[in-house]
Amino acid sequence: VLDVFLPAGYPQSVTDDYLEYQIYDSLQAFSSSIAGLLSSRAVLEGFGVGDSSASATGALLLSILQESMGRLATILFAYRLGSALEPECKMYRLAADVFNDTAMVLDCLSPAFPKAARVLLLSFSSVLRALCGVAAGSSKAALSAHFARQQNLGELNAKDSSQETVISLMGMLVGSVVVSWISSPLATWVSMLLLLTVHLATNHAAVRAVSMRSLNRQRATIALSNLIQHDEALTPQEVSKRERIFERGGALRWTDGRVIGRCRIGVRLDEVVGRLGVRDERTQSVRTNATALSGLLRVFQHESYVLWFDASAREAAIVLKQDSSPVSQLKGWTTALLLLLGASERQASHGSQQPLGAGDGDVEVESMLREALKRTNEVFDGFATRLAEAGFDLQVAALETRPGSTRAAAQ
Repeated sequence: VLDVFLPAGYPQSVTDDYLEYQIYDSLQAFSSSIAGLLSSRAVLEGFGVGDSSASATGALLLSILQESMGRLATILFAYRLGSALEPECKMYRLAADVFNDTAMVLDCLSPAFPKAARVLLLSFSSVLRALCGVAAGSSKAALSAHFARQQNLGELNAKDSSQETVISLMGMLVGSVVVSWISSPLATWVSMLLLLTVHLATNHAAVRAVSMRSLNRQRATIALSNLIQHDEALTPQEVSKRERIFERGGALRWTDGRVIGRCRIGVRLDEVVGRLGVRDERTQSVRTNATALSGLLRVFQHESYVLWFDASAREAAIVLKQDSSPVSQLKGWTTALLLLLGASERQASHGSQQPLGAGDGDVEVESMLREALKRTNEVFDGFATRLAEAGFDLQVAALETRPGSTRAAAQ
């Protein structure tokens, strides 16, 4: 019987974290199916079922409005966050169910509101379900690619669909009994909140069980900071235990948990040029500091990236050149981490009363960039080798999450 639902060659054909993830994923799907039936009943009431004054045309128009809002949200969400869904698949897998559960709560609230407010609530819940569809579909595809060990992605997806079908059927059968017994608003809300709590808890446990081998921004920071601080290469499993599901984008968090700065990777060169210049308050035009720009390009002329640093905001930005590879992106992230670490230590030694960049700021920042790059060139090859030996796949580009073309022709 298990052969029907598990990939051929299991357990050798999948990663070690596959089974634990699937167990929790099945539990969350079961609770979600039951909660979905309670939500669907509320939606039918919102459409006018049981109301003699409701019309079929009104229900149809409301359905069309919901569908239209959902499709527009799908397009916008896919454009805005499409490139971040795979690198941050664990976060968006859990976020998808937060969207879906919020939509269920809105559906259950809708019958208590007048018709105009009900339309807004149901339309917004449709938008949330559309966000759930994009986030869940893309993140599950990325997780399936992670689990597939023997080029068996197609079969793994097929077996996953079989598992979901069985769990959904079981949830519908149990949910039919639950819905028939629960009719009062109080019982509905108690059951709904209990089911949604179980749903989110099991989903959180599912994504926590996954140990990704790719290095996104957070995992790269965890692994690199531990190498710098303790000279120890963590395995994907050890990094997963320290990983936060919801982390501020680009936060550089040191081994003790403090945030030493932020870094954005894949920014456009003209954005950095604009930040290097001085803006005229009257005309809003930007006068570029040619000396600072040429110095910046000169520091990184032999690298596949350009790193810029805002000392006052404690923020770094990485411009990727056209020949940038996943390994060179990781090198740029290493440089940014060393740069922000040096800035943090320098700030501590100078005291909080003297900000970095005071005085001849451009010269000081360029000196810090050169120092960070020199340190990176000394240690990066060794770091990369040790991370690969620990089990990470350095050929997967998972650091860049910004939409659109972000490569520069700077040489």
